[in-house]
Amino acid sequence: MTQMATITSKKQLTLPAEIFRKAGLKIGQKVIVSEDNGRLILTPAEKLVMELAGSVPRPKEWKGKSIDTIIEQVKDEYFSKKYNLK
Repeated sequence: MTQMATITSKKQLTLPAEIFRKAGLKIGQKVIVSEDNGRLILTPAEKLVMELAGSVPRPKEWKGKSIDTIIEQVKDEYFSKKYNLK
């Protein structure tokens, strides 16, 4: 399926609705953007995470924690260090 889209002056691109639906994308979803010989490839970030799952050992302090809890903990630590909050 080929459709026309326009890139704005802010380098933003609106995906045609039919392509968006057919690709199974959701509003607010994170995607990985890559380039291959001048072609742009959008891959849902969740797909990459699932492909990489288990390939990197998980730190012991994360064992038994949900991914949401881990993300919040890591974000808190990162911003605390970055802005000297603690």
